[in-house]
Amino acid sequence: MGKVVMYASVSVDGFVADENDQPGPLFDWLSSGDVPLDESGALKVSQTSYDYTRAYWDQIGATVVGRHVFDMTDGWDGKPPSGIDHVVVVTHRPMPEGWDPEAPFHFVDGVEAAVAKAQELAGERIVEVAAGDVGGQALAAGLVDEVRMDVVPVVFGSGKRYFGSVHAQHLLEDPDVVIQGNRVLHLRYRVRR
Repeated sequence: MGKVVMYASVSVDGFVADENDQPGPLFDWLSSGDVPLDESGALKVSQTSYDYTRAYWDQIGATVVGRHVFDMTDGWDGKPPSGIDHVVVVTHRPMPEGWDPEAPFHFVDGVEAAVAKAQELAGERIVEVAAGDVGGQALAAGLVDEVRMDVVPVVFGSGKRYFGSVHAQHLLEDPDVVIQGNRVLHLRYRVRR
């Protein structure tokens, strides 16, 4: 099975969104360069960020998100973001009424079951878990192998925390990747077992 990676863009003080679920400038780095990150051409980053991010995105087989993110994005209109094959949604509720059952979205109750389903779908590829409450639950359950963050030079002061409501200490290894892009610092840490 592929590794499980917790990932998001994050403020310097550890938030993935403000109190109103808005990312503010956290995604500005995705339009701060001249190298298209995907086929849409909407995302343009520096060459350094492209080399790091595109290689990572190409390894993802499934992404795990919470129902809140799914609802906020309207399920990406049934098309997984960034060319990902499958999205597993952690939820206690059924799929939305009128949702296309053929869309590559899977609605699963509980973070452990969601990660297991994502691993089944991803095979040897990476399972990405969105940072925030679901990511924090996966970390607390010992399911995360690696933490990746794109640290953006902004301080929110409050908002939605990168690690959600994790209340216990979790040790990470020293960063094995530190890459400076335009308005972003890409970091990667292995979770210490």
